[in-house]
Amino acid sequence: MKLKKIVGKKLKAIRLKNDMTIQSLAAQSKVSSNMISRVERGLTIPSVEILMKLAAVFDKSINYFIEEISTTHEIVHSSPGQRDTTVYDDEDNMHTESFTSGLRDPQFMSFLCTVPKGGTSGQKNMYHPGDELIFLIDGSLRVTIAGEEYALSAGDSLSFKSHLPHRWDNVGDDDARIIWTLSPFTTI
Repeated sequence: MKLKKIVGKKLKAIRLKNDMTIQSLAAQSKVSSNMISRVERGLTIPSVEILMKLAAVFDKSINYFIEEISTTHEIVHSSPGQRDTTVYDDEDNMHTESFTSGLRDPQFMSFLCTVPKGGTSGQKNMYHPGDELIFLIDGSLRVTIAGEEYALSAGDSLSFKSHLPHRWDNVGDDDARIIWTLSPFTTI
């Protein structure tokens, strides 16, 4: 894939992830909406100065927009114990291994999560754009979505719109092992 297409896809993805319009990004970055649109459509490569202005809005370096050329792949194979742990990894509440780390321009993220007995997302609900799929491999998990509780046992799955307020707790006597899939990029 050509550099201008990669930069454009990365810019559009991070803009949408942050629920921004082209106009709001233009206002914050002081880059014209026409230029942003052309970059996102892969019609032009922005100058370093423009890329720096756009990157600053998202607190990223300009490398963020081009790093995928050398650090990602179209096929990723991973084995147990060799997967990347993620930013969602929390020693007390969840151990998370990414199935999709290193995949070029993924439209979803998927993890193998281990939630220890008593692990919780906390008392506050979370909500964000996108969709989630939880598939419980082992253990017990209580997921509360918009005030309604779902008790999951091994083999159960739960799909929901992530904009609904939600939280989770391991209510079982053992660790819960979960395949957790999110689309688009969100936080657990």
